[in-house]
Amino acid sequence: MSTLMPTTKPTERGVTPAKTPVPSGAHNFATDHGLRPAHHEPDHIVANPHNFVADHGLRPSHEVDHTVSHPHPTSTYLPGRGRDRSHVFSSDDNALTKQVLTTHAPDIEDLNVKPILAIVEDILRLARPSTADAPTHGAQAPSHAHTSDDHNKVSHVSLRTADYDPEIVKVLAYPINKISSEITSKCSSGGESHSVTMDLLRSLSNYSWDAKLVIAFAAFAINYGEFWLVEQQQNKNALAKNIAALKDLPEIMAHAGDLKQRFEAVLDLLTAILKVTHCIIEFKELPTQYISRESPEITSATAHIPTAVYWIIRSLLVCASTLLNLIGSGHEYMTSTAESWEILNLAHKLSVILEHLQNQLRTCKDMIEKKKAEDAYIAFKRLMESAHIDNMKVLRAMIKSREDQRPIFDGSKRTNDRLEALRLKYVLLLISDLELPHEELNVLHSIYSQHSMRHEYEVLWLPILDPTTPMNSLQDTVFYDLRNNMPWYSVDHPSLVEPVAIRYIREAWNFVHRPMLVVLDPQGKPSNLDALPMMWIWGGTAFPFTRAREGALWSESSWNIDLLADAIDPRLPEWIRDNKVICLYGGEDIDWIRKFTLSARAAANALHVPLEMLYVGKRYPKEKVRKCHETINREKLSHIFSVDYYDYVWFFWVRLWSMWNSKKQIGMTLESDRVMQEIMDLLSYDSSETGWAVFSRGNYEITKANGEKVMPVLENYNDWGYKVDHPDKFVPVLDEQLQGFHPEHHCNRLILPGQAGYIPERVVCSECGKTMDKYVMYRCCTD
Repeated sequence: MSTLMPTTKPTERGVTPAKTPVPSGAHNFATDHGLRPAHHEPDHIVANPHNFVADHGLRPSHEVDHTVSHPHPTSTYLPGRGRDRSHVFSSDDNALTKQVLTTHAPDIEDLNVKPILAIVEDILRLARPSTADAPTHGAQAPSHAHTSDDHNKVSHVSLRTADYDPEIVKVLAYPINKISSEITSKCSSGGESHSVTMDLLRSLSNYSWDAKLVIAFAAFAINYGEFWLVEQQQNKNALAKNIAALKDLPEIMAHAGDLKQRFEAVLDLLTAILKVTHCIIEFKELPTQYISRESPEITSATAHIPTAVYWIIRSLLVCASTLLNLIGSGHEYMTSTAESWEILNLAHKLSVILEHLQNQLRTCKDMIEKKKAEDAYIAFKRLMESAHIDNMKVLRAMIKSREDQRPIFDGSKRTNDRLEALRLKYVLLLISDLELPHEELNVLHSIYSQHSMRHEYEVLWLPILDPTTPMNSLQDTVFYDLRNNMPWYSVDHPSLVEPVAIRYIREAWNFVHRPMLVVLDPQGKPSNLDALPMMWIWGGTAFPFTRAREGALWSESSWNIDLLADAIDPRLPEWIRDNKVICLYGGEDIDWIRKFTLSARAAANALHVPLEMLYVGKRYPKEKVRKCHETINREKLSHIFSVDYYDYVWFFWVRLWSMWNSKKQIGMTLESDRVMQEIMDLLSYDSSETGWAVFSRGNYEITKANGEKVMPVLENYNDWGYKVDHPDKFVPVLDEQLQGFHPEHHCNRLILPGQAGYIPERVVCSECGKTMDKYVMYRCCTD
C-alpha cells in the first residue's frame, strides 16, 4: 500500500540521499495494485528530516494507527486498459464499503455545507499556480490570481453568489482546522494511505457523507491555500518572503516549469474531487416529495457514496502529501513512478465513480422531472376544468410571462402587448405547427378582416413545437415570416408556450398536425375545441362559435347555392340577386372542360337563359388545375376566381369538408341529412376522372350531375328545350332530365382523406342507389 511519506531525501545539496526501510504496514501502491512499472521501484522509501511538518512538531510515524486491516481495494486501475466501467465497484470495493460504514455514526443534523464548498472553490481558483497555465523558466511569474483588481472583484462576487453563511462557517471552523492539522500530521509522519484515510473517517464519524467531504476538502484547502498564498505574496510582503525562505519556495518556484506536470496532475485530481463532491451533494438535494430516499434509484446510487467518500479523502491526502514533499526538498524532489501513477489512478478512479454517480443522478432527475411534469399536467388539467372569474389564469398558465413582460404580438399594430389585452374576451386559439398552409392563413386573414363583429373576439396564434428541441435559425425565420403576416395576436416566440400546455393541447385536444381553432370564453373555459369548420362555413357570423350557435345556424340553412359557395367570389351575391342561372363546375380534364362549357353555353343561349359559369377546380389543386385555370382564362371558356385562385379553390372544398364535419358533430347522419348526402355526392364526383357540374337558379332550385350524365343531356337540349318556356324553368327541367338519364355503365368513386375523422360505414351510389364497396387506397399524386 502507498504511504504518505516523501520519496527522496536530499540531506545536503548534491549529496546522494540515504535510504531507510518502509514503516510497518506500509506497502508500495503500485505493488498492491499490480501497477509496478518496468523499472521496478525499490520496496523501501526514504525519510526526509527536512519535511515541512517536522518543523511544526507533529507526531512521528510510530504514533499512526496501523491496526485497521487493508481490504485491498483492487478496483483502482490505470486508464486505457479497456476495463468495463460497469464493473467498477468490485468485491474488494464492497468489502471496503463495509469497512467505511463502520466509521459512520452521524448524530449531527444535516448541514448546508454548500457555502463552505463555495469558499473551497474560491481558494482553489485563487491559489491556482501560474505553472498550471503556462510554464515559467528562471524568474517566477506572478500568479494570475492577482494580476488585476478585476480578479479580486470576481472573488468577492463568487462568495456572495454562493450565499456565504457566517453561521455555518462558525459551526464547522473547529472541525475543519482540526482535520487540517490531522492531514498535515499524518501526511508528514509516513502513515499508510488506507489507515490514515480510515483515521480521518473516524474523526468525521458524526457527520453526514456530504459534510465529511466538505470538511475534509476545506481542511485540505487551508493548507493548500496557505502554501500558495505565501508563494504569491513573497515578492510583495516581507513576512511572506521570510516564510517562503524557510519553506525553500524561491528555489522551488525558480524551477516551477520543471514542476508543471506535477502541478497539473494535482489540479486534475482536485478537479475530479470537486466534481464528485458536487454530485454527492446533488443527491442530498433531490426533492423528497418527488423521489423517496428508499426508492431503488436512490438506494442504488447512495450505496456507492461511502466508497466515493473514502476515495476522495484518500485523494486529498495524496494531494497534501505531494505538496508537503516539495517543502524542504525543493525542485530536486521528484515523484516516484508509483506515486505519479497513484495520482493518475486516483483521478481515473474518481472519474469512473463520477460517471457512475452521474448516470444514477440522471436517472433520478429524469424520474423527478417526469413526476413534476405529471403533477404540473394534472394541475393544468384541473385549471382548465375549473371555473374562473376571467380568462387570465388560463392564459398565464399557457403562456410564460412575468409582470413586466409583453408576451403577445399584436399583428395589426405591430407592437407587443400584455396578456391583459385579452381579459374577458372570447379568445380563439389558432393552434398549429410551423407548417401552417398559406391558403388557410390567407382565407382566415380575409374572414378575420371583413367581419364587423370581430371586436367581440380576438384570435391568438399558438405555434406548437417540440419543447425539448431548441429552434434552429430556419424555424425562427419561418415563425417570424408567418407571425408578421398575421393581423391578429401571436405569442412573441414559440418558446413562450408552456410545455404543459403543449402536452395538454396534444393529449386532451388531440392536436397532431392539422390546424385547430379552439374557443375560450371570457372565463377561460373551452367552449369549442374546433371552431374552424364554423369559421369556414359562416365566418364571423358564427360568433360565439358554440354548439348552440352551430345548431341555430344549421336550422336556418338549406341546401342551395348560397350555402354551397357563400361569398367565395364577390360576383356570386350579384348573380344571386339578379336571379341568374349559376353553374359551378370542376375537374382537371381540359378537353372535357372545353366540351362542357361550349355545350352549356349553347344550350343556355338557345333557350335564352342568363348563365354564369365558375370553375372551382378539384379538392387537391395541383399543377393540372393551375393549367386548367390558365387555359380557361385565355380561351374565355368561363369565369375563374379573379385573384389567388389556388386559395379559393382550396376554400371551396374545405368548406364542403367543414359542413360535413359540422353536421357530424351535431349528431346528423348520412342516411338522415340531405346536406350530408349532397356533399357526399360532390365528393364522389370529384373523385372521378371526368368533371361535374352544379346548376342553380339564383338561390332557388339546384341540381347536379357528373360529367357522364351532364354532357349527353346538355348536348341533346333540343329534345327537352321546348319545356323551358321561361328562364326560371331551366334548372327544374334540367334536373328532370338528369334524374331520368341512366348511363349503361357507371363507376362512381369516393376518395376520403385518412384524417377525415368520421368515415361512414355505408355509402350509396348517387346514380343507382346501391351500396358502394369499400377499399383501402394508398395514393401518391405528383401531378
